[in-house]
Amino acid sequence: MTQTRRRFRLATLFVAGAFVSPVHADGVAGPYLAAQAASQRSDYAAAATYFTQALAHDPGNTGLMEVAALSDVALGDFDAALPLAKTMVATGMTSPTANIIVLADQLKRGAFDEALAGIAAGKGLGPLVDGLVGAWALVGEGKMSDALAAFDKLGANPGLQAFALYHKALAMASVGDFEGAEKIFAGGDGAVLNLSRRGVIADAEVLSQLDRNPDAVKLLDSSFGQEADPVIDALRQRLKDGQTLPFDVVRNATDGLSEVFFSVAAALKGEAADSFSLVYARTAEDLRPDNADAVLLTGDLLESQGQQELAITAYGKVSRDDPAYYNAQLGRAQALYAAGQIDAGIDAMKQLTTAHPEQIAAQMGLGDLLRKQERYTEAAKAYDAAVALIQTPQQGDWTLFYVRGICNERQGQWDKAEPDFREALVLQPDQPEVLNYLGYAMVERGEKLPEALDMIKRAVAARPDDGYIVDSLSWVYYRTGQYEKALPIAEHASQLMPVDPVVTDHLGDVYWAVGRKLEAEFQWHRALSYDPDPKDAARIKRKLEIGLDAVLKEEGAAPLKIVVDNGSSGG
Repeated sequence: MTQTRRRFRLATLFVAGAFVSPVHADGVAGPYLAAQAASQRSDYAAAATYFTQALAHDPGNTGLMEVAALSDVALGDFDAALPLAKTMVATGMTSPTANIIVLADQLKRGAFDEALAGIAAGKGLGPLVDGLVGAWALVGEGKMSDALAAFDKLGANPGLQAFALYHKALAMASVGDFEGAEKIFAGGDGAVLNLSRRGVIADAEVLSQLDRNPDAVKLLDSSFGQEADPVIDALRQRLKDGQTLPFDVVRNATDGLSEVFFSVAAALKGEAADSFSLVYARTAEDLRPDNADAVLLTGDLLESQGQQELAITAYGKVSRDDPAYYNAQLGRAQALYAAGQIDAGIDAMKQLTTAHPEQIAAQMGLGDLLRKQERYTEAAKAYDAAVALIQTPQQGDWTLFYVRGICNERQGQWDKAEPDFREALVLQPDQPEVLNYLGYAMVERGEKLPEALDMIKRAVAARPDDGYIVDSLSWVYYRTGQYEKALPIAEHASQLMPVDPVVTDHLGDVYWAVGRKLEAEFQWHRALSYDPDPKDAARIKRKLEIGLDAVLKEEGAAPLKIVVDNGSSGG
């Protein structure tokens, strides 16, 4: 199934229609156009303000109401959105935006009968959400038998079975039927659930309620390993101490309804537009403000849309005594950095490493921010601390060794860098970024050229459209004197990366090496126009002044020398 078709299928299962309607903005062009521009860049605060101004000029425009209400929901302001939604519903307008806002209000008030009546009247959000909300509303009305039947009916749809079973287990646990819930979690209902992180925690709580703490510990260990995680570590320790964990993933029907919207938001992330997922995450948060996972998801989605200030505010909602506070602060530090508050972001990450020195993610996060600022010595120290926390390197740890290798290489510490790159390749043998970086570095050092060539060829095979990697293949041929073989590859790399100064500079060198000096000079002029690194710019200018041969002589480098390819190096 193609990605496009998969996304369409998800959308049709989860929701009924799109969340934005066409707007006719006659007479309100100024605020409307400003609002549209704000919406396109996901600036929800500005969009809400401008759409409200537009509505002041055209108060009966339901199209404006919808997008204004949607902006309010994206901000988490359901109180501001509700009057608009009610007006849209009263006019008979078909609006998923209005439906979700009105539904959230009904569920918060415990008006489950109103919610059920709305779904029955066709004012729902699609088969999945309507089915889950309807079942949980029956739980809220105390009609557990009817609720279980509703979950089963929904689960008869193969595409929705996993959602139905998961929420059925949560509903049973919420009313104390832990045996029934565990039967579902264990696959006793004919389907093995692929539990999310939150689902694993729910299962662990169920096992603890059944006096099966050792089984709960095994579940946490098998799902999350031994790597430090404040939330999981706290649960694991309480279980080992013999405490019975309360079942608080879902405490009641309203919590269950929050879980519905969180489940859908998490499933849609990466499969639909982030703004689409955000509506569901905000609804989950609105129904249960202490749903830390929903808050974290909201922050993550806002970061993805470039709304760093809103993300910072979202992360700040997680209380200091919540085990998820660490994860919230990790997100906040990254959002601060992305918002241009470089020092604040780095300082926040340093505070995390001080408060949680056992956290690999914090140490690595600090290293990443420092590396982006080219503070390689400090970054390497942070990565050292992260590596020291690894008991046995796993496949996913290749990234850590790779980025530490970069920092060491940039500091001229090749004796430390090369082992890191090779360890990354032990963990992930065909990783193209590592193959390219290590191969290119060896070419620049004039070391192990046959191995470097093999590495870069493997990287190109994995990513044939990556201009940097293709450029590396051209460069290894250039550095070994095989200029004619380097030329078409260099030209292809330039087509893939047409405004990159390094790739363009390399193409100029290859042209010079094959005697096409006017074309070489043209490419060097182009490279200068693409804002190269100051050191590279100075060298390019020198090549334009005296030619590449003279520059190589000044540098004490070997002169250009054509090597006749006997076919042993391959194509």
